[in-house]
Amino acid sequence: MKKVVRSGWRHLARSCGLLLWVGLVQAITLTAVQAAPQVLNPEEARHFLVRTGFAPSQAQVDALVGKNTLQVIGSTVEQAQATQAQHPAPAFVAQPLPAPIQSLATQEERMAARQLQLRQGLDIKTWWLREMVESDAPLKERMTLFWHNHFATSQQKVVRSVPMWNQHQLLRSQALGSFATLLHAVAKDPAMLAYLDGANSRKEAPNENFAREVMELFVLGEANQADQGLGGYTEKDIREAARAFTGWSLERETFSFRFRPQFHDPGVKTVLGTTGPLDGDAVLDILLKQDAAARFVVRKLWLEFVSATPLDAEVERLAKGFRASGYQLAPLMKLLLASDAFWAPENRTALVKSPVELLVGSARQFKLPVPDTMPLAIKSAQLGQNLLVPPNVKGWPGYTHWITASSLLERKRFSQSLLQPASPIAWDAPAWLQAQGLRPDTEPDKTQQQRLALLLLGHANVQTVADGTVGMGWLKALMADPAYQLK
Repeated sequence: MKKVVRSGWRHLARSCGLLLWVGLVQAITLTAVQAAPQVLNPEEARHFLVRTGFAPSQAQVDALVGKNTLQVIGSTVEQAQATQAQHPAPAFVAQPLPAPIQSLATQEERMAARQLQLRQGLDIKTWWLREMVESDAPLKERMTLFWHNHFATSQQKVVRSVPMWNQHQLLRSQALGSFATLLHAVAKDPAMLAYLDGANSRKEAPNENFAREVMELFVLGEANQADQGLGGYTEKDIREAARAFTGWSLERETFSFRFRPQFHDPGVKTVLGTTGPLDGDAVLDILLKQDAAARFVVRKLWLEFVSATPLDAEVERLAKGFRASGYQLAPLMKLLLASDAFWAPENRTALVKSPVELLVGSARQFKLPVPDTMPLAIKSAQLGQNLLVPPNVKGWPGYTHWITASSLLERKRFSQSLLQPASPIAWDAPAWLQAQGLRPDTEPDKTQQQRLALLLLGHANVQTVADGTVGMGWLKALMADPAYQLK
């Protein structure tokens, strides 16, 4: 085993430093799991904040040190559940809906309408990033981002910006609410129906793709994942479910949901052993009754917040509670964040920051002046995470998929650009260092070095910093360290 690890280490070192670090984390066998702490120390406080939000400031870390862990978890989840958006909606939301693009007479009018919709989509992105940067309850934003990836919908196909805005507000409203409520609402959501072509499903030609994606991507997982306690449905179940969803349609003028009885198949259907004149809502309820549904959601949340290797026994324990609660997300998140696995040292700084997490985390941690979040939206897209435009219906795969040789270089360029005098973001890095108790032109002592590394990396730096390096050099070195890309 040691030879394998060392071999993998050397191979990854030749590609890029971050994959080296992640590869090492993956290679280690978890031999012991530390129980959740009763009170938080600096390392644990930082870990909790970066996983439930974005990169924290030193003041945020210090504020949690010594606090009761369960109380911190409870208040964090409850605050996120209750919080509302801070900023008013983009102006276009209050304006009359534009005419359907296909109803416009000329190609020039249709092109202009599409360009307008895309600009309004950018308004949604910048609005959302502003919320992320300034929110006092960043877990709300993280959960909304999670559901945007789970119920992936792309404006490139939907085109219309108001339905994309409305879907975003739906995801926010149930980000820590009821998964069952969210599922039923998203399945009828106009943007989703347009994206998956569900609105075109007729009894003469049911859309099996819509039914398949609901089962595979939203509720149960892939049918062949029996080894993970997921799936368990057949092609016949998909065909029968597709019949049940027929008649779910849209109003052309208002782009709102409408059930059209004349297009619905009212016949008897059998889905996962339940027989009757099922409609779409009945099928969703049948899916939620499957044990695999709770496991599927828990596993995805585990991958997002805990580690890349879900523990089957823990997933089952959490899934049972999730089912018993009627699919309430806030209690589930409290249990997940209080689990021993969440606090295990092996699972800290073991996940890769998404582009949004990197950018928003930098803005929050360094208190960057960001009067306009459009550059963040553009840079996030350049790094591989274009909000409102996931790569496909499966969303962004995440984890090590965020990192390639080119994307890692671009990530480092972004971080280093913040330290340049000509940076478009007027960040006073020396003043920030002084606020941390460090002098920009003096070498920090060992305690200061460790404190800075803990804040920025979560642990000691991976790459060696030369003796004699002054405060600004330390800041630059730590922001260039491979571990800076981890959370």
